[in-house]
Amino acid sequence: MAKINKGELIKEVESTQLKDNVPEVRTGDTVSLHINITENNKSRIQKFEGVVMKTTGSGLTKSVTVRKDSSGVGVEQTFYLHSPSLVHVNVIRHGKVRRAYISYMRERSGKSAKIELKKTHKVA
Repeated sequence: MAKINKGELIKEVESTQLKDNVPEVRTGDTVSLHINITENNKSRIQKFEGVVMKTTGSGLTKSVTVRKDSSGVGVEQTFYLHSPSLVHVNVIRHGKVRRAYISYMRERSGKSAKIELKKTHKVA
């Protein structure tokens, strides 16, 4: 009788659930997330756009915490990137930050809340 390796079995099941169209998202990036919301038998897609505060996990459990300012009030929400309710992820711009978790953005507003654009080097 062959012994079953639980780790390999879990990886095999998780690989069927992974989405293949998820872009590389890092801390400091400005992203637009389209979420499928169901209310009273009606389904709609809502857009959530903001700055990625932190990324956690790997594989199926990879999640991002996104912060946006809505009418002067900061709103933070955590999304699982491979969740079935997450329809589309679009990276608008890549920001240059030096920390993995930019919690200092909570105290900032206006010009001080701007994140510098990451420079990409093009090979000629």
